[in-house]
Amino acid sequence: MTDSLTSGSWKIASVMGIPIRVHFSWLIVFGLISWSLSVAYFPQIAPDLPALSYWIKGVLAALLLFVSVALHELSHSFVARRYGMTISSITLFIFGGVAQMKSEPPHPRAEFWIAVAGPACSFLLAGLFYGLSQRAEGGSFALLNYLARINFLIGVFNLIPGFPMDGGRVLRSLLWSRTKNLLRATRRAAAVGQLFALLFLFYGFFSLFTGLPGGLWLMLIGWFLFSAAQASYQSTSLQHALSDVKVRNIMTQDLVTLPASTNLAEAVDRYFLRYGYGGFPVFDGPRFLGFVTLKEVKNVPRERWDAVRVGDVAVPHDSRWEVSGDDGVMTALEMMLGADRGRIAVMEQGQMKGLITRNGIARYVQIRGIILPEGEH
Repeated sequence: MTDSLTSGSWKIASVMGIPIRVHFSWLIVFGLISWSLSVAYFPQIAPDLPALSYWIKGVLAALLLFVSVALHELSHSFVARRYGMTISSITLFIFGGVAQMKSEPPHPRAEFWIAVAGPACSFLLAGLFYGLSQRAEGGSFALLNYLARINFLIGVFNLIPGFPMDGGRVLRSLLWSRTKNLLRATRRAAAVGQLFALLFLFYGFFSLFTGLPGGLWLMLIGWFLFSAAQASYQSTSLQHALSDVKVRNIMTQDLVTLPASTNLAEAVDRYFLRYGYGGFPVFDGPRFLGFVTLKEVKNVPRERWDAVRVGDVAVPHDSRWEVSGDDGVMTALEMMLGADRGRIAVMEQGQMKGLITRNGIARYVQIRGIILPEGEH
């Protein structure tokens, strides 16, 4: 899920060294909130103000809500870093925000405090805005009162015990502490999360047919929670399955390499079609140049395949995109996902010793899931 969010988002700032990104779906929310507050909420709470004033307050409220959600996620990130965890980014999107952590918490206590930090921040902001609203009047009161109520609702909503929401992570921390098994605790917490998601879906569906407000929105939230719970459990299962696996245990050592002098027509006929691989390492004699994939081949017009050599279109190798046999497989997988690569080189003392691919990792996890008992994978 977090990868898809990152792919449709833009970096707008960096706080504590953590990139803050905005998903394109947040722009939809920003527009809807600004519009609804400007034409309905503020005119009702503070009548007789100029129309421009309502729009200014609507946009300001949407911006401050944006800041509030960012602070909620930064609170998670701050506590997570205190426990030695790495936060790759924070992404704000249509349903709120998500702090992307590169690993699971080290123990149940860390999970608990990381989870409660976000709602605690929201409740603190709610109290701050409420206190300020008591000293304000008119439009300023309406703005501050709205921010107090919305932050309070964010805190309450996130405490719903539906994994991967904050309340679900609190539930997982308690289950983890009791069972001493992170994967089992995640599976149970995700099941509870999907149950709450189904309740949102059914109630939203019921609301559509009975005329109650918010039915479609509740269905969207239910669908999101159900998908997020499933994706989070799969992510935890993957990390659990690969936590003690080294690159050398999975890498391919019997390499099929492409000479740099091979033209593209020959490469397609004798390599891509014959082996069915999506890419090959390219060598100029003993020197490793990089990789060529179907993407590079497709970028060249077919009528030029006889004239263009593999070495001319290969993506040059960069030492940033290599691992050693002693590295963990999760390190290699994160590298491939971060760079959107299907394969990276396994290097030892400047020499290519093997290849590790996403498909190879997927096959390993699939086979391990079949042959190991449920509690061991």
